[in-house]
Amino acid sequence: MNSINHYQEGLSFQVRNLGITDYNSVWLKMKNYTHSRTTQSNDEVWFTEHHDIYTLGANGDPKHIHNPGEIKILKVDRGGQVTYHGPGQIMMYVLLDLRRLNLNIRQLISSLEQSIISLMADYNIKAVRKSQAPGVYVKTQKIASVGLRISKGCSYHGLSFNHSVNLQPFRGINTCGFEQLDVTNLNNLGVIEDKKIIQEKMLHYFNNNIIS
Repeated sequence: MNSINHYQEGLSFQVRNLGITDYNSVWLKMKNYTHSRTTQSNDEVWFTEHHDIYTLGANGDPKHIHNPGEIKILKVDRGGQVTYHGPGQIMMYVLLDLRRLNLNIRQLISSLEQSIISLMADYNIKAVRKSQAPGVYVKTQKIASVGLRISKGCSYHGLSFNHSVNLQPFRGINTCGFEQLDVTNLNNLGVIEDKKIIQEKMLHYFNNNIIS
């Protein structure tokens, strides 16, 4: 587990790069960190990619999983419906003390979405958010999803961004609970960029949005 400290204009958090991980193990670590943290604990941002898995939100409806094949299904404690995670999808988990940062969940979601909208603009791609369907879209295609859990005034889970992920498994579900929702990734939009650079941009824009 590699980590760096990130400081900018009064905001500080530790950034960890976990590599490719098992979803369940990282979920457990997020819960443990959040449930054991104190008012003095660091805010942290974790980057990772996961092995193939479908995750179903706490109030998610299993009917939206219609052809999972051999991909494991895991019910988790974030908001939202079902989605797919796999290699090539950048996960940015935000473990933040919202009270200390004077943020509410709507502001956090907006900051996560805006980080991707700003990133996409760097490549001359117009991306938008939808008020009734959290996440980021390029035209009608979804490229990023947001799912969060708030406990003790602190957040965990976060943002998934489709960098070069295999899109085929999304066909086995109604992504985020929407039938026939099309999904895309950065590569399919004609942008070939190193994942490390994308992570740096995600972090930079998220940091800027959260303190603006």
